[in-house]
Amino acid sequence: MASLKDLGLRAVSALVLAPLAVLAIWAGESWFLAIMLAACVLLAREWAQMSAPTRATPIAWAVGAALFAVTVTAHVGAMSPALVLLVFAAAAAGVFARRVGQEGVDAAYGVLYLGWPAILLIWLRDGNSSLGLSWTILVFVVAWASDVMAFVVGSLLKGPKLWPRYSPNKTWSGFIGGLVAGALAGWVIAAFIPGGLGVPDPIWGLALGLAGASATMAGDLWESALKRRFGVKDAGGLIPGHGGLLDRVDGLMFAAVVLAGCRLLTMSLAVP
Repeated sequence: MASLKDLGLRAVSALVLAPLAVLAIWAGESWFLAIMLAACVLLAREWAQMSAPTRATPIAWAVGAALFAVTVTAHVGAMSPALVLLVFAAAAAGVFARRVGQEGVDAAYGVLYLGWPAILLIWLRDGNSSLGLSWTILVFVVAWASDVMAFVVGSLLKGPKLWPRYSPNKTWSGFIGGLVAGALAGWVIAAFIPGGLGVPDPIWGLALGLAGASATMAGDLWESALKRRFGVKDAGGLIPGHGGLLDRVDGLMFAAVVLAGCRLLTMSLAVP
């Protein structure tokens, strides 16, 4: 009964949030930048509340300013400077955190953890590029499909726990269900979206979907471990049924990194 209630809350939240994300992805350029910057503000706030609850406001400002800087730098096409700036911004946030009596490593890691996927999502979307649109859709659809099906299959079939030490509710059945859903989503994107992913055969979509789904599951587990470390149940309370925004995009962030690597691989292999 609790699982059905959670599923209903997740569905309602998705119906509200998904259209905003889809419209921004479709529009590209400044619209996509706007939603990325809005996400940076919310994620910086949640990271600060989770990692430095006694001084959340100054840490949120430090992490948020760093994320703003690297995201805007990536948006103007300066990808290499954005990656270099990410390292220096993380170090600056860490120094600032130490000066206000907080753990510098936690603040610096927050910038790296949140900033790396933000830069790569900007790179994947590539302005108004149709191929960039397809790859960005791939990231979101694979992450959403694997996350939802992992929850549904795990809730219905249950069975052995995947990693009970850090995430007692996740099961092997849910993990497998998420992988299958992600792989199928990748195949659908490659086969049916106009222009596809620029790969020669839709079977590539299966492999890309599987890679993205694996990353999604890993990202979800990693955030569970982080929450255990900081002693919190959820990263926030923004989204009913999900907790905070970070609880919703933890897997998507890892999927963005892995699928950006796959995109680079297809480019290096000169796949049309």
